[in-house]
Amino acid sequence: MPTQLTVRLGDEIAEGLAAAAERLRVKRSEVVRLALERFVAEEVTEGDRRPFDRVADLLGSVASRVPDLGEAHRQHLREKLRRDG
Repeated sequence: MPTQLTVRLGDEIAEGLAAAAERLRVKRSEVVRLALERFVAEEVTEGDRRPFDRVADLLGSVASRVPDLGEAHRQHLREKLRRDG
């Protein structure tokens, strides 16, 4: 059974919604429904993942260019101190 929801929108969002509906040639309610479907699907997918899992592929590889920096940080630190010391 469909559920009705009433939402108050600020002027900027209301104007953007109207423009999107006109561009897509659908009702404003359809644009809202599509946006909510996308949000809920992403939230369910992302909500099941731990924060660490969301960025695990980035850790230790961004600025240092050392892929195992997080895992072997003591070894890398010792080597750096020996070189610089």
